[in-house]
Amino acid sequence: MKIRFKSLLFASLLGAILLLQGCGGSGASSGGGYGYGDGPPPKDIDVSSLPDAIPRHEPITLAGNKSPYTVLGKTYQVMPSSRGFRQRGLASWYGNKFHGRHTSNGEVYSMYEMTAAHKTLPIPCYVKVTNLENGRSVVVRVNDRGPFHGDRIIDLSYAAAKKLGYSDQGTAKVEVSVIDPADYQNNTVASPQLAPGPAMLPVAKAVAVEQDSNTYLQVGAFSNQLAASHLSQRLAGVTEYPVVVRQQSSPQPLFKVLVGPVTDQLKLVDLKAALGQIDNIRPFIVYD
Repeated sequence: MKIRFKSLLFASLLGAILLLQGCGGSGASSGGGYGYGDGPPPKDIDVSSLPDAIPRHEPITLAGNKSPYTVLGKTYQVMPSSRGFRQRGLASWYGNKFHGRHTSNGEVYSMYEMTAAHKTLPIPCYVKVTNLENGRSVVVRVNDRGPFHGDRIIDLSYAAAKKLGYSDQGTAKVEVSVIDPADYQNNTVASPQLAPGPAMLPVAKAVAVEQDSNTYLQVGAFSNQLAASHLSQRLAGVTEYPVVVRQQSSPQPLFKVLVGPVTDQLKLVDLKAALGQIDNIRPFIVYD
């Protein structure tokens, strides 16, 4: 009986851990960047010119929208629609601990992008977050679940929290209001329409490469060296950043295709977005 009880206890704990992991980066975190092994990036970044997320129509899929779902003994119902939603409360942020992990809808979390986690809003959606303590506002894309600790209502990426001016203090009083992409207009001038066709990806011109820089975008990983070489050759024709193949020998041979190094974090975000538009490429930031 004791052995059976311990087995059942272990299974219950394991199930709880897997559920938290399945809820994405924020689902397993406290938010706030302090006291739970989380924190800011290894190097300070200037976010003053980092653009907000641009609202656009996106389908609501099953990914990230399981309802109801239970975390830490509490059950949540995902809202059927985000239209007209407005909420006030505490915002936190999550950063380096979850950087590179999958969010609730299967995307890769980057602390340098304008994203957020919310417990009940449908994924994806776009919200305007206003810091009620200083009046600053940002627009972020909700693609994750959380925060599940305390009375916090939203978890922002580190970059978004820094733009709002609370990354050092961890939390801030905010207002969250959903943006309908149909009603959203970023400015009064129509965006230029680019002709279809191949274009060069962003180039880091006049940016000094630090000798100790180790920030890359991983764009692929293969057990076959030839496949990795083919991808590196393909990307070498569309970007002037170096494209390299690194071999990992343990536990099994693996050939990683990396683009970089990229020392400017804002250019890194732009490059990641541009590479993500290429078929079958899902880049994410690594420190190699």
